[in-house]
Amino acid sequence: MDFSLNEVQEMLADSIDKFIDNEYAFDTRQKFAASDAGFSADVWSTFAELGWTAVPFGEDDGGFNGDQVDIMVMMQRFGRGLLVEPYLANIVLAGGILKRVGSAAQKQQWLQPIMAGELQASLAFTEPQARYDIANIATTASADDAEWILNGQKGVVFNGGTSDLIIVPARTSGNQNDESGITLFAVPTDTAGVSLNAYHTVDGLRAAELTLKDVRVSGDTMLGGTGDGFAALDATIDDATLAICAEAVGIMQVLKDKTVEYSKSRSQFGVPIGSFQALQHRMVDMLTACEQAQSLLLWATMTVAEGGAEAKRAVSSIKYLIGTSGQTVGEEAVQLHGGMGVTWDLDVAHYFKRLTAINQLFGNADWHLDQLAA
Repeated sequence: MDFSLNEVQEMLADSIDKFIDNEYAFDTRQKFAASDAGFSADVWSTFAELGWTAVPFGEDDGGFNGDQVDIMVMMQRFGRGLLVEPYLANIVLAGGILKRVGSAAQKQQWLQPIMAGELQASLAFTEPQARYDIANIATTASADDAEWILNGQKGVVFNGGTSDLIIVPARTSGNQNDESGITLFAVPTDTAGVSLNAYHTVDGLRAAELTLKDVRVSGDTMLGGTGDGFAALDATIDDATLAICAEAVGIMQVLKDKTVEYSKSRSQFGVPIGSFQALQHRMVDMLTACEQAQSLLLWATMTVAEGGAEAKRAVSSIKYLIGTSGQTVGEEAVQLHGGMGVTWDLDVAHYFKRLTAINQLFGNADWHLDQLAA
């Protein structure tokens, strides 16, 4: 495997780094997170203007034909900047479904506006009883002539409160845990019977609980065929898992760097605390964890991009590592900063909150360890 970035990826990484350094200070991020939408509409428009929202989509759809490696490059930098803009919800999740099973007309209707930054979208893949099993779907869709009637509940819909469109996996046949019988629908949020309860998450982002009560949608809102939506859903969740792992690696590296810098300036007993051997050992452990995570992230992402037989194992491997050593890096950063490490005004606390939230998304460490054992 060639682990070096190509020229286009280097340019992409450089443009994001410059944007974060020049336009996205921590105080700016906090202002965006506290706004009604939870992100900046102007920044999101900038994403679209710079072409970042079009990266993972095919050229025929107006994109740049990027793959999981390109998303890794971007998400790692987004993690470094602790960005709150809904790239994961719009581009990786909702866009991931549309690019896989959307028809040409559906892509023109929904995917094109998403790429242009004009439409906010989400994927409602989690249900209260399902935990991390995406095939465990109790939400139903019943045919009624040319329409479908949806009933059910979805939880933790990222970006749900500001979405114009929510992609809903619903069961049209089979038992609750069957992979077959799952059908995907694109449901506008202003449809009668759609109820959204939005809330803040611990990491400063937004999510919503979705209730569907006798929601009637037309047949042209179905994405793909009847009952065969699991494959697209599964592949999209794998991409999203890799994306947040890349974000987590970016966060880990920032926490390590900030901790090292703090240890050089914070003095105790008349000397910088970085001179204490016990603390040096802990920071070396942080560095080791970051390097291991970076290496495994590269292997996992390239394995999935190449479509290898080890793809599933690669995804679980990196998610397990993020959930264990990544959590350790976050805890060490907070502890080595002392009491100020958990204060609202220090960015380290917010990086740690985001890292903690990532550890619970798309399967925690224990769940992915079970997948590896199986």
